Amino acid sequence: MDLGHATGKSERPALLLLCLLGAAHVFFYSAAFPFFSVVDEQVHLDLVVRYAHGDLPRTLTPPSEEALPFMALFGTTEFLAAPVREPDGRLAPPPWKRPMESIRQGVLHEEAAYRAQFKNQEAASPPLYYAVASAWWQLGRSFLDGLHLLYWLRFLNVPLVAALVWLGGRAAREVFPENRFIRLAVPAFIACLPQTTFYAINNDVLTPLTFGVAFVLLLKLWAAEEVRPALAIATGLALAAAYLSKLSNLPLLAAAAGFLVVKALRLFRSGKWGTSASPLLYLGLAAALPMAAWMIWCKINFGDFTGSNSKIQFLNWAHKPLVAWLQHPIFSVAGGWYFVSHNLSTFWQGEQLWGRQPLALPAVDAVYVVLTLGALAFALAACLRRPPPFTTAQLTALWLGFLCVAAAFAFFALLSVKYDFQDCFYPSRAQPYFVSGRLMLGMLVPFLILFACGMDRLMSQFANATKFLVLMALLAFMLVSEFTIDAPVFPSGYNWFHG
Repeated sequence: MDLGHATGKSERPALLLLCLLGAAHVFFYSAAFPFFSVVDEQVHLDLVVRYAHGDLPRTLTPPSEEALPFMALFGTTEFLAAPVREPDGRLAPPPWKRPMESIRQGVLHEEAAYRAQFKNQEAASPPLYYAVASAWWQLGRSFLDGLHLLYWLRFLNVPLVAALVWLGGRAAREVFPENRFIRLAVPAFIACLPQTTFYAINNDVLTPLTFGVAFVLLLKLWAAEEVRPALAIATGLALAAAYLSKLSNLPLLAAAAGFLVVKALRLFRSGKWGTSASPLLYLGLAAALPMAAWMIWCKINFGDFTGSNSKIQFLNWAHKPLVAWLQHPIFSVAGGWYFVSHNLSTFWQGEQLWGRQPLALPAVDAVYVVLTLGALAFALAACLRRPPPFTTAQLTALWLGFLCVAAAFAFFALLSVKYDFQDCFYPSRAQPYFVSGRLMLGMLVPFLILFACGMDRLMSQFANATKFLVLMALLAFMLVSEFTIDAPVFPSGYNWFHG
């Protein structure tokens, strides 16, 4: 699967435009949303600031003194309640626009409340995002302060998503070098993705990029008749980076491990094991050593190899006995559908709240769920056909994609049934499901390749012009529906446009 002959010069400007579109898209909505969103932005801000000072937490820490004024001064109540109003009914202006004398006591009160109540439950989260974001924070701090510095940190997502758009195009060309529709559809979907996670400070934004790189390298390694050391080491480091981005990538790493075992067996059966054994050992070491180093850090400082136990205790979750797992409503038709449909809709759109109500429309959710299930069904049916309409390499990539999707859903189904969530707000005893599609974003690149492939198979009887018209209509739907859904956010006096 040589990319050089597959990508004409005329396609490169289109990919560059899609990168710019993705960057502009993320910039606009990142600027439109005020602070602090319901995906624990304060928590991630606190960790970024700590990493900027070389202060890696060893426990669930109170807020750092540098992050504390940002938390106390620049937050809004609009995500979870109606905005504060003046006695005459007008909206209260943001505190930082008032004279300092009039807000000093209020800010000090907020800081005291954070000191008393705040514990950083993400303290044991893998370090890669925070290391990158802390360098970005240090750069911005040299010429910005206040609200602009906060937005500078959020705007780190702009180059990350632009890189992700490029990576999506690269991966699509790797798998379908002859199919122009899929090659452009995958980066176009990323550029227009209405995923609110990309508009906030959080460690989910790095997961699709790190595992996406690993996905491309795994496909290259599979296609190689003999595994070369450089490719093996690069693949191992990419897998390590995926782990060090977020633990939600664990099911994808399990899928990758199974994929590598099959590759090793193929090499053994073909008699080429001897020349590939050492490179595969290098791959294992390149992946395992960074992971092991972080696991040891967590074990020493947090008491377990993932650091999850302290967070579970903080959230007051309890392990359920094995016999109680099968009583979970996820095993009913209604519960299973709730789990699948809500994960798919939030995978596309995120889970942001405004006035304590989801920024979503049921009709739009239904479109994403039906389109996704339909496209994946067409892609699966094509894979199962005999003979399949794909090359062996394409089948391998598609099956790896399906394995990633299945592993992600199985992992979060397991977490849903395993815990009693007690008095937690989300997940809860009333709705005991992990339905945060953002936690599955690591699989974004292989997922969109499957999605675009399914659309291509659905329209296989039509000319490319028709396929691209349908693609343009779907992209327009994504952009227009997102603008309509998020419109209540735009007038907020707390966002970057009004700052």
